[in-house]
Amino acid sequence: MIKHIVMFKLINKNNENVEKVVNALKTLKGNIDVLCSAEIGVNFNKSDRNYDIVLITKFKDRNTLKTYDTHPKHLPVVETVRSLCSGSVVVDYETDLN
Repeated sequence: MIKHIVMFKLINKNNENVEKVVNALKTLKGNIDVLCSAEIGVNFNKSDRNYDIVLITKFKDRNTLKTYDTHPKHLPVVETVRSLCSGSVVVDYETDLN
């Protein structure tokens, strides 16, 4: 099992932008067959060090993660998120846990 975790920092953190990013990320669930699960969280702490939104996804293996990366239903989400975020960080790792 592969976990793919992405944290996003919004350019302008306000309710409208948080909602736009969260709604875009929600379109991934159920629309990409290689995506085993997706969890979206919005940070409630206020600190300059914090990121604003997190996406935690699971994939069967490294190949399905690669498929997801270029999937036609993933690309518009990437475009939307990039337009609203100043940056992101990613961690990909293998785990035996489901």
